Amino acid sequence: MSAAAALVLAAALAGCGTTTYFAGRTLPPSGVANRVLIAVQNPSAFTKGALAFVDAYYDVRFAYNSPNSNSSFSISGYAGALPISIQNLPEEQVGAVYGYGDGSFTIINYAKESTSGSASGLNGLSASIFATRNQAFTFAADQSAHVLTILDKANGGSFPLALPGVYRVSVNTGGSVALAFVQNSNYAYYPVKLTAAQTVAYSGGASTWPKAAVDCEPQNVPVWCLFQAQSPDKADPSNAKNPNLPPLYTGAPLVFDRPVKAVFSADGGTVYVLNCGPECGGTNASVSLLPAAPMIYTPGQQSGQLPKTGTVPNIPTPGGASNALVASSTLYVTGQQLQSDGLFGGYLTVVNLLNNTAANPVSVSDGEPGAVSRMILADDSTLWIGMTKCTNGERAAHNLPDGCLTMYNTSTNSVTLLESYLGDLTGIAAVTNLHKIYVAQGGQVYIYSTKDGSSIDNQYVTVTGTASDVAYMDAVSDDDNTVY
Repeated sequence: MSAAAALVLAAALAGCGTTTYFAGRTLPPSGVANRVLIAVQNPSAFTKGALAFVDAYYDVRFAYNSPNSNSSFSISGYAGALPISIQNLPEEQVGAVYGYGDGSFTIINYAKESTSGSASGLNGLSASIFATRNQAFTFAADQSAHVLTILDKANGGSFPLALPGVYRVSVNTGGSVALAFVQNSNYAYYPVKLTAAQTVAYSGGASTWPKAAVDCEPQNVPVWCLFQAQSPDKADPSNAKNPNLPPLYTGAPLVFDRPVKAVFSADGGTVYVLNCGPECGGTNASVSLLPAAPMIYTPGQQSGQLPKTGTVPNIPTPGGASNALVASSTLYVTGQQLQSDGLFGGYLTVVNLLNNTAANPVSVSDGEPGAVSRMILADDSTLWIGMTKCTNGERAAHNLPDGCLTMYNTSTNSVTLLESYLGDLTGIAAVTNLHKIYVAQGGQVYIYSTKDGSSIDNQYVTVTGTASDVAYMDAVSDDDNTVY
């Protein structure tokens, strides 16, 4: 159903006393069927954060038929400080907003347009944080506290697993695998929730843990353990102590090249680890392929083995690899490539996952080396890429277009760099079926057409304060998400 048809249907149903519109979702109190949520920092002298939303069909911040254009929509009950990112889960009618000013992680109920509780038990500020789709688990990389924190609703507790330097965490969309990465490291780590037999066997402290275990908490009655990804070259001796334990194998640690993130295949079976390489102080950028099944954190669900002898299958991506997006059998990889003059240039590499081959990288907007860019697929066969610190790269040094936003046509493989420099690009929302995207750039909200990349009038969606992220609350799929 098109967005316009959904809007008409919503209005008709509201007139009949019905409160649902497309996909069985609840018609929100605002009556707006195409909402873009905006995370706003310092909107006034009295608050450090707010969540505004606008009507993305008419591109206005008020009801399209309202006589008072000074009115605006906002999420009620939000009190977080400096909201920096929105994890968008429109299929579940929720969003998760992280406030960097106070470490808050707030669930937003899209149907009610209000908050629905905040996570408790986080340890300090999180450099990276994700909730699973069903909100049963939250994983946070708390770099200052040197722990990977797991919030487990089933156990009603917070489990901080020690991992010095941890700064990134990736979670698959199905909520069954999580990987953690340490800054300036070549290793990867994954948590596992223990069975009852494992809890008993590992309750004697570090000497009773499997060789690959980095930390198990609580140590006297462990519920979760954090493992380093290691090859199954030999059986762990601890297995022989208890025949009720599932088989664990250890060998050499799997060696990567400054891994920063993991994305997952459409069927969930393969993990693509992004090796940042030179832009993160490493040697070679690439994508490593790992089986997901051995790292499933649900008790008793693990199967198969990781690669042997520490060797990991790699797909070289000389253009860099600090972010990626999976679209069926294609992997779009972005990164920064070191140039001969010592500066970095932004590149996109298209990887064919049917034969694991990479095309030649194409030049896109420059960005901050090692920083996770923003990427999203939108209408008209377009892929949108947003960068930060884009004036510090190769393009600006040679007086070439140095904007932070790129439109890539996936059908024609053509690149369009949009606008001159407007500031860091920190959020993109694809307003699907309406042929437009919203972006948070330079602290303000802009709109672009997916048909030709042209600007759309944004005068009625601008915000007071600093816009840090945007999300299309009424997207058809959870894939309309730039931070997953």
